[in-house]
Amino acid sequence: MRSGGTVVGAIVDVVVPGMPDCWESCGNCAADALEVAEILVAPGQRVEAWEPVVVLEAEKTAYDIPTPDPGVVREILVRPGERVTVGAPLLRLERD
Repeated sequence: MRSGGTVVGAIVDVVVPGMPDCWESCGNCAADALEVAEILVAPGQRVEAWEPVVVLEAEKTAYDIPTPDPGVVREILVRPGERVTVGAPLLRLERD
């Protein structure tokens, strides 16, 4: 275990975070209009904390989704073109 309580080697899901207020006010995210535009990583790839791993799109606005922890991508759970909602898992990460 690292200081701060992060368990090294733990498998965690990176999920669609809550959207900023400006996105909710336009109605796109609230209408489940988030679409996976691009996957920026592959299984087995090492990522740093806050590195973008997935790009979501609502209308013509892109939103980079970062990983909150460093680690290794173990599984991609979505595909480009798939619609997702807040809280939906995008990928599995094994924490460093």
